[in-house]
Amino acid sequence: MEETDPLLHSNRVQRESTSLQRSDQNDTQRIRPDRIAVVCIILTVMCERLAYYSVVANLILYCHSKLGLSSTKATDINLIFTGSVFLVPAFGGYIADVYTGKYKTILGSGFIYILGLTLLYYSAINGISHKLREALFFSSLVFITIGSGGIKSNIGPLGAQQVECLGTPAVQSFFNWFFWSINFGAVIAHTAVAYVQQKIRFDYGYLIPLVVMIIGQFIFWIGRNRYITASDEGSPFREIFGICWASRCKGFDQAERRNHGRIYTEESVKRVRSFCKILPVFGLAIVYFGTYAQTHSTFFLQSERLDISKLSDIVPDAALGSFDNIAILILIPLMEIFIYPFLKRINRPPSLLQRMGLGMIFAVLSVVAAGVLEIYRKHDISLNQTIFDKDYNASSISIFTQIPQFTLMGTSEVFTSVSDLWLPDDINNGKAENLFFLFAVLTFLNFILFIFVAKRYKNSKEQNNERSHNAGNDPGD
Repeated sequence: MEETDPLLHSNRVQRESTSLQRSDQNDTQRIRPDRIAVVCIILTVMCERLAYYSVVANLILYCHSKLGLSSTKATDINLIFTGSVFLVPAFGGYIADVYTGKYKTILGSGFIYILGLTLLYYSAINGISHKLREALFFSSLVFITIGSGGIKSNIGPLGAQQVECLGTPAVQSFFNWFFWSINFGAVIAHTAVAYVQQKIRFDYGYLIPLVVMIIGQFIFWIGRNRYITASDEGSPFREIFGICWASRCKGFDQAERRNHGRIYTEESVKRVRSFCKILPVFGLAIVYFGTYAQTHSTFFLQSERLDISKLSDIVPDAALGSFDNIAILILIPLMEIFIYPFLKRINRPPSLLQRMGLGMIFAVLSVVAAGVLEIYRKHDISLNQTIFDKDYNASSISIFTQIPQFTLMGTSEVFTSVSDLWLPDDINNGKAENLFFLFAVLTFLNFILFIFVAKRYKNSKEQNNERSHNAGNDPGD
């Protein structure tokens, strides 16, 4: 593979503050990973994700019980919030690359995050007016979105920079355990924190993520003098747009000849060319994440209308969402310790693209399972149950029948990481099964297109490697 491949390319690294004297076997200075720095980053992201999922776990239920909103509006708020959390990181990454650096951006975003959680806590306390509660609630979501976006876009790359000097396998291993820590925090949020929110009080349940986020902020600050950070090379977006503008999008080779005073080296052009080749692959992931978003929206609405009597008094309804995370907690160590090493020994290691494609298939199976369950659920509306002082007409089918769809979705995450259309205020009168089947079809079609794009990317990369090999053997060199 070329060094400029965006899946392998890494920036130069240097100490942000106090540097340590390190030597390799040839007595030349070299940077090695600091384990404490890596641990601080992993613990920080675990705390941040625990806080985030503590907000999301019962967000729809909070909108129902505290704000008196309909199911449709509650679902819209949930989707807008979760969608914004995925959008804002683009701005957080730009600010870090151009102005403040990753460490300062994460630290500053953490304080904004804490402000948002503080407002959320006060919105849940008893004795305040409805208008003030709404103002505090919606303001809190804005600050949480900004804070989460700033952290989400930089904490992973900062962690990767701590181990990239050990090579690509070390970076991949880091992200596997990084992802594991995220889901460990999510399991705690969907079980312990959700229990406090549903069975005790919402304000106590929102105080927990606030305290956890403060702890995470302190842990991240502890490692301030140990982090390895990339040298200041500016935003990659400037380079990408600059080269595309210089080439007039007609051929990247023109960018080296017509740079309008800007220096675009051959290496820079290669990086942008590689980025453009892989962009369609990750663009197709949008449909996947749209499907995954159902786990915290329509899946939850379905949970409310299934029989929860089999759940004990100490198990919150949101705990069903943890089966997604539990599947990840089990599968990541299994894949990392046993499956991937075994496949490597027999010379059959799956590529990143193959893993992503397999994840899409599991996502298809998940929403198909949800759609089939929804058909049977609506044929048996025979119960009236109360969840947090709100009555629901529900099916006698057990809530545990949702376990397969959550588990399949969690499995899809291991390999990969329009609601009003069929959702009236009462899901019993809607066509949620059509929504699930729509996502199944879209994700499957997305998978077919993904195969086509992945093959083109692979063939193009092999041709580039062959040209580089031939150039290296050119007698004229």
